[in-house]
Amino acid sequence: MSTRTLPWTLLALLAVAAGCGADAGSGDAGAEEPPAQAGGTQLEITVWPEGEGQGASQSYTLSCDPPGGDHPDPEAACAALAELGAEAFAPVPADVACTQQYGGPQQAIVRGTVDGEPVDARLAYTDGCEIARWNAVAAVVPNPGTGV
Repeated sequence: MSTRTLPWTLLALLAVAAGCGADAGSGDAGAEEPPAQAGGTQLEITVWPEGEGQGASQSYTLSCDPPGGDHPDPEAACAALAELGAEAFAPVPADVACTQQYGGPQQAIVRGTVDGEPVDARLAYTDGCEIARWNAVAAVVPNPGTGV
């Protein structure tokens, strides 16, 4: 790293560190709580087993720390999110080659926050990349069409 980029890197790190826990206005000052809890995890998940606009949808809420909501298995979902983070919901980059396979009509929307990071993702089984993407978050996004 050059000395020219070092001050910017330090400034960025300080800005991130300053933001951690800035909203923690309540609670015990001596409590050991991870900084990510300041933003928390709150998700709204909607799944269409037959595709969006086709048949009934299934909706779930999920919160972590402590695990809750009407998600079928909030403990497993929160454990998966602790490992995966919000990055698991990032879209597949446009320059990635994906196998052209169809996995089914299922679609889902996931909105909210994971450890304070915003999430607004659409999931589908339209090609190999999207199938892998949904399978990676299967503990979080139930997929009744596949039995997951």
